[in-house]
Amino acid sequence: MTQAVATAVPAGVDPRTRTQIVAAVLLGLFLAALDQTVVGTALPKIVTDLHGNDIYTWAFTAYILTSTISGPIYGKLSDLFGRRPILLFAVSVFLLGSLLSGLSQEMWQFVAFRGIQGLGAGALFPVALAVIGDMFDASERGKYQGLVGAIFGLSSVIGPAIGGVITDTVGWHWVFFVNLPLGAVVFVVIWRALPTFRPAGARPKIDYLGASVLAGALVPLLVGLTNKQSGNWSDPAVGGLIALGVAIAAIFVWVESRAAEPLIPLALFRNRAFTISVIAMFAASMAFFAPIVFLPRWFQVVQGSSATQSGYQLLALLGGLIISAMGSGQIVARTGRYKVLALVAAATLGVGLLLLSNLRADTPLPVLFVWMFITGLGVGPMFSIFTLVVQGAVAPQQIGTATSSLTLFQQVGGSVGLAVAGTVFGSRLVEELPRELSSSVPPQVAAGFAGSGSAAIGQLSGVGDLGQAILAAAPAAARAQLEPFVPAIVEAIHRAFSIATASTFTFGIAAAAVALIVVAFLRETPATVAAAGDETLAA
Repeated sequence: MTQAVATAVPAGVDPRTRTQIVAAVLLGLFLAALDQTVVGTALPKIVTDLHGNDIYTWAFTAYILTSTISGPIYGKLSDLFGRRPILLFAVSVFLLGSLLSGLSQEMWQFVAFRGIQGLGAGALFPVALAVIGDMFDASERGKYQGLVGAIFGLSSVIGPAIGGVITDTVGWHWVFFVNLPLGAVVFVVIWRALPTFRPAGARPKIDYLGASVLAGALVPLLVGLTNKQSGNWSDPAVGGLIALGVAIAAIFVWVESRAAEPLIPLALFRNRAFTISVIAMFAASMAFFAPIVFLPRWFQVVQGSSATQSGYQLLALLGGLIISAMGSGQIVARTGRYKVLALVAAATLGVGLLLLSNLRADTPLPVLFVWMFITGLGVGPMFSIFTLVVQGAVAPQQIGTATSSLTLFQQVGGSVGLAVAGTVFGSRLVEELPRELSSSVPPQVAAGFAGSGSAAIGQLSGVGDLGQAILAAAPAAARAQLEPFVPAIVEAIHRAFSIATASTFTFGIAAAAVALIVVAFLRETPATVAAAGDETLAA
C-alpha cells in the first residue's frame, strides 16, 4: 500500500481501521510517557538491588537524553520515509530497551538499557502526534489531540503510583516487563493497519551533520540542567555544560541555515503560529513541572504520605487536566476556534499556581485539591491546542518535523523549569528554616540547625520519621536535652518546607504569564479554513 503522495493518510482508510490506528498510537504514546515517571517510586528498590546509588539519577537522565535528542531526528525521517517504518522501528527499540532494563544485573547496565528505551520513545512522542495529524483534517484533529493531552497528564500523575504498586507486589522488574505485551499490541496494529506512504520527489537527503550537532548541543544542555538538582549554577558541571550546550546550539543554527534538507528548517520559525506555539509550549512546560515534581514530595514530607499515596493525591490535578484537555479538543473540533481557549487556559494555569503559592503546612487538603484541580484545568488545553495550531500551520509534508520540534521544546522547557524551580526551592528552604526554628525553639537549638549547612537541612527534610532522624543525627550526649523540642522542630521544618514548595509555584506563575502574553499575538485561523488549506497543499 505505497503511494507517491504527501504523508497525509487518505479518507479511503475506513473508520474502524482509523480507530484501531489511533488507539494503538495513543497506547504507545502512553507507554513512552509513562516510563518517564513510573521509575521514580521503583528506583529506591532498583538502586538497592543493583548497588548503584552513585549514578541513580542517570536512570532518568539517560531516558530523557536519548528520547529528547532522537525526537526531531525521527520526526524528520518520518516526513522523508513515512510514519509506518519509523514507528515500527521505534516500538521495536522501545520493547528491546524495556526487556533489557528488566533483566539488568548491574546499575550501569540498567542506565544503558534505559537509554535504549529512550531511543524508542523518542519517535513515539512526535510521530504518534504526526499520525493523528495525517489521519484527520484540521477540523477533526481537536478531538484526538485532546486525548493526547489527557494521555500526557495521566502518565505524569499516575506513573509514580503504578511504579509503587508494581514494585510492592511483583517486583521492580515488572515495571518494564509490563510494556512487552502492551507494546506488542501497538506493533501488530501499526504493522497491519497503518498504511505506508512516502513523499513524492527525488531521493531524500538525510541531514547527518545537523543531527550530530543537535545531539552535541542537547547532551551538555540536558546534563547540565540535570546536575543543577545537586549543584550550583556556577559549577562547571552545571553552568559550564549549559553554556557549552548553548554555544553548540548556535553552531546548529548555522549548520541548518546551509543544509539542503535541514533537520529543523529555520523557515518554520518565520511562521508566526509555529513560533508562538513553541514559545507557549516551552513556558507551559516550565510552569507544569513544579506541581508535578514538588507536590508529591510535599505530601510525603509534610503529610507523611507514602510514595504510592502521594501519587493518588495528585488525582485532583489529573482530573482537571483530563477534563480540560478532552473538553478543549471537542470545542476546537466543533467551533474551529482556539485562541480564546488558549488564552483562558494560560490564565487559568496562572490562577491555579497563584492559589498553590499560598500552600502552608496547615493548608486543609480539600482546599489544596481545589487549587490543584484549577491548575489542571489550565494545563490540559495547553498540551493539545498548540499541536493543533502547529499541524494546521504547516504543509502536510512538514507535519512530522514541526510536531517533533514542538515536542523538543516541550521537553527542554520541562527540564529548564525543573532546574529553576529546584534552585528556588533550595534557596528558600535554607532561608526559611532558621527563621521558623528561631520562633519555635531556644536560640541555641535554632543556631545548631542554622549552622548545619544545606546538605544537612536537605537530609532533615526527607521522608520518613523526621523526629527520629533528628535525634539520630544529634550527638548521643545531647539527645536527652533535645528530645522535648523535637515536635516543635518538626513543625518548624514542615512550615519552612511548605513555604519553599509554595515558592516554586511563584516561578510557574511567571512562566504562565509568558505563555499568556505570546498567545495574545497569535493570529487565529479557523480549523475549517486550515483543512481547506491542507487539501490544497496535498493536491
